[in-house]
Amino acid sequence: MKYFRSIVGRVVSWLIVFIFVIFSSVLPVYSFDIGEEREVGEKLLYTIRSSFQLIDDPDITQYISNLGETVLEVAGIQYFDYHFFIIDNREFNAFAAPSGLIFFHSGLIGAMNSENELVSVLAHEIGHIVKRHLAARVEKGKYTSIASLGLALAALAFGGSAAPALFQGALATGQSLNLHYSRMHEEEADLLAYSWMKNLNRSPEGQARMLETMRRIARYRSDKLPQYLLTHPNPEARLSTIEALLDVDQSWVDELEEATDDFEFLRFKYRILSQVKEASSLRPYFASVLSNSRASQMHKSMAKYGMAQIAKNENDFDQSLNLLKEVIEQYPNKTILKVDKAAVEVAAGLNEKAERTLRVALRVNNSDMYGTFLLAKLLARTGRNQEAEKYFKAVMYELPEYSKVYFELGQLASIEGSYGISNFYLGKFNLYEGKLPLAVSNFKAAIKDDGLSEEMKNESKKLLKKIKKISK
Repeated sequence: MKYFRSIVGRVVSWLIVFIFVIFSSVLPVYSFDIGEEREVGEKLLYTIRSSFQLIDDPDITQYISNLGETVLEVAGIQYFDYHFFIIDNREFNAFAAPSGLIFFHSGLIGAMNSENELVSVLAHEIGHIVKRHLAARVEKGKYTSIASLGLALAALAFGGSAAPALFQGALATGQSLNLHYSRMHEEEADLLAYSWMKNLNRSPEGQARMLETMRRIARYRSDKLPQYLLTHPNPEARLSTIEALLDVDQSWVDELEEATDDFEFLRFKYRILSQVKEASSLRPYFASVLSNSRASQMHKSMAKYGMAQIAKNENDFDQSLNLLKEVIEQYPNKTILKVDKAAVEVAAGLNEKAERTLRVALRVNNSDMYGTFLLAKLLARTGRNQEAEKYFKAVMYELPEYSKVYFELGQLASIEGSYGISNFYLGKFNLYEGKLPLAVSNFKAAIKDDGLSEEMKNESKKLLKKIKKISK
């Protein structure tokens, strides 16, 4: 029976791959062109920024962006610059928006158990953008404006209580949009994700496990399906396809060393969950991992890490530091844990200890923008504004859309009496927070300041034009 299943799997898989190659060899031309897609993506991004809380701490942004870049390296030349975001929302959802914007809801991150599962979903969403599936569902003549399309796509993105209001806005202009992907689109994105994971030498079993999670949720929440299952349908059929491919590749999969070091993923996951979930629901979960005799040492250590995050949030700094000390002893070479320790020390007011910890960590890894931002804030807190500005600008250079760094730079400029510069930075802060009217006010005030450099004046004027364009 197993042999028969393997033969059938091989036949099905090769048929799928053959059809995929035939129909994906030439990128179709759509009336919804690249320029329009960029415009819709930009409008949607600022809608999301103004409507939802993004979890954009530098370490979280760097982790998800680095994973995305590894997939893009094997995906080939792209039409767009990609950006990856985490939305504070408990819905089981992820979505690819026009022009290379990919969003994960924290609820979906919480349902994942490994980095390979995360990469599989990330690769799947990149697949939708690469094949321009959103463009395939849009016929230019059916939309009176790019803005109405943006509203419809925002409804796709948000789901939950936000969807009705957004749909109403889109439909008020007489528009309608079939927002779910077709089965062919889902198969194309799945096959691309599968092939890219193979190219990355990652086990596609992570993709199968994620589809199993989707199938389980579809079965047990059939009365109210999560948005991801409405817009990414057919988990049963998709799982069968991936399992058939795994049957064909079984010898290769068996030779792969299944990733056992999910340290970075679990830290990422628990950092997010500690920000969006109540301690009363997280603490029992971590306690169950610690008491589970079958849990690996890594999972137990990272459960302690999660407990340390809870303790920090509850201002139990001694407990948080003690737990982190145990995790650091288990992973002495993971510099990011020392940054986590410094974050607790900063919160506890242990400024000198925190500074020593951060400077040691940054000597090992000076590309860590989480540690750099924390050190800059500590320096500003203790009155060393010039040095703080240097570190804030390093973060600004590496993470140019990180809104909080502009707020800090604006505050420093205000303290120095440089109000034009302060308004310039606060304008960028409000822009990246999605608060466009406030950004306009800041930039106009900045331009009127005689002390503002020509470079900053020109950038302010450019950003005002951009705001006017995306506000239409």
